[in-house]
Amino acid sequence: MALVTERDRLRDDVTAIAELTGYNRSSLIPILQEVKAKYRGVDSYAMQLIADVLDIHPVEVYAVATFYAFLQPETEGRYVFRLCRTLSCDFAGKELVAKQLEEALGLDFGETSPDGTFTLQWTNCMGMCDQGPAMLVNEQVYNQLNQAKVRAIVDEYRLKAEEHGTQRAPERAR
Repeated sequence: MALVTERDRLRDDVTAIAELTGYNRSSLIPILQEVKAKYRGVDSYAMQLIADVLDIHPVEVYAVATFYAFLQPETEGRYVFRLCRTLSCDFAGKELVAKQLEEALGLDFGETSPDGTFTLQWTNCMGMCDQGPAMLVNEQVYNQLNQAKVRAIVDEYRLKAEEHGTQRAPERAR
């Protein structure tokens, strides 16, 4: 019985996606999206592998991965909280929501919990300007946020994390 490494799985996944999308530059973003979704990050090995499979220079892969906010190569938690940081959300009370998120998750913006459950990030406009403050948790949109809604949303994802066997992230005492 052969031992399958994480790198072997990654190579198989990238090749399988390229089989579906094609072995060309137009497949770069779909491959990056799938790798990011499955592995919660796109490390330098993954970028090199994608470049090799698509027969492009690794700098092209890096440039695309770092250009798009949702493709950033850093490893993220299972649940990524992205709060809109635009002016319209600011006027709608974003700062109070941001403070509540930091307290409830025990994280500052740009951080991932030590157990890999939560990541807290800023994001640019989500097109919800009339319904702010707005936030994404993975692909789920939440709007017209207030401190009570944030608390309920964080509690919902803590429960999901516990159901999936990840440890509970500590709350921050401020």
